[in-house]
Amino acid sequence: MKVRRIFAGTLGVMALASVTVFGGTSSAHVAKVAGAKIASTCSASIAIEAPFSTGPAIPLGLEQLHFAELAVAQANKANGTNITLGQDNTGLVPATAVSAARSIIASSAVAMIGPAGSQEVEAVGPVIAKAGLAAISGSATLPALTTDGKNPTFFRVVPDDDVQGPRDAAYILAHGLAGAKGSTILIVDDEEAYSEGLVAVMTPLLKAGGYTVNHQSYNGADTGATLQSDLSSLASKVTSSTHIVVIPWQSAGNAQQFGKTLEQQGKKAILFGTDGTNAPGTFIIPGSYSSNFGPDISQTKTALDESIVKGVAKYGPYGPFGVPTWQATTVAMDAIASVCKSGATPTRANVLAAIKKTDIPASQSPEGVPIQFKADGDLKAQAGFLFKIEAGGKYVEIPDK
Repeated sequence: MKVRRIFAGTLGVMALASVTVFGGTSSAHVAKVAGAKIASTCSASIAIEAPFSTGPAIPLGLEQLHFAELAVAQANKANGTNITLGQDNTGLVPATAVSAARSIIASSAVAMIGPAGSQEVEAVGPVIAKAGLAAISGSATLPALTTDGKNPTFFRVVPDDDVQGPRDAAYILAHGLAGAKGSTILIVDDEEAYSEGLVAVMTPLLKAGGYTVNHQSYNGADTGATLQSDLSSLASKVTSSTHIVVIPWQSAGNAQQFGKTLEQQGKKAILFGTDGTNAPGTFIIPGSYSSNFGPDISQTKTALDESIVKGVAKYGPYGPFGVPTWQATTVAMDAIASVCKSGATPTRANVLAAIKKTDIPASQSPEGVPIQFKADGDLKAQAGFLFKIEAGGKYVEIPDK
């Protein structure tokens, strides 16, 4: 159940071969709001990059793919358009994401959804910028992606780590999850840009709260016996003075395996993951926490939320991680519709311009915040969500303050 959504303004303190299948309300949402249908000659293609068939985050990548498929179907019906969705698996591997991006650029696609991981955007951003191709991510949160000037055609519909990291650290401190001051907080990155960024943001805040922070790293791409050895070594770092382990990882499966490893070693500590671990059915250690940039809309009764939850069942299981990707895809779909409504043929240039003007009111967004972009591609409004995992692996959304 949705308990509360946290809004803020600007906060500053967070390989399979690529296969491309060719075939919203502001200026980008006008068609829906006006109730006007666009001629069926409004045809275009977009593509999604997500880790849906290889790599450590397949369940989350599948969520993103399925929510994107739903958004395309719903927007085509609402806007009277004929827009197709290309599907490109990346496995969270930057080189694979670049290869997929080059295939998308060579196609007729006028916009891209994704990539999913911050490390992928770092690699892809300059490539798509040169091609004038807009990319809208529902999960890449590294702050530098919008501040270093290398990704001028990149947008995201989620808050960055400079929002998520401080919020999560504040919750840990305010609710005594780390035990008495002076205790040790173990925080572990998985050697990827997303994870390292969150650790960099959270560590000084946790130290300022009066705790000793033990920062460790492991290779999140490891598998099999090597991964188990990594996790066993990390579990050995949990001592009697360690009450919480912060795991801003991209793999919910690794988080689950780490929790089981702690149990096997007879260790007890709260696990606090971030959006990459937010995967009901995969990371299900009772008593753990997982923050997310997407809300759980499965229990809300708005017509929009109910249509999304019901509609996505045609493509795959519901999960809150996919909600922002539905939003990202809808932004692209409505941008294309607005171009057609103006009488123009969709191109990368005019779709990019329409995306920049996106102005979707909170009432028409499942994220519960207005969807508007800053000049650098960041979302103007910010939202945060927190879940506690109860017995049976049930995720319960709770206030994060």
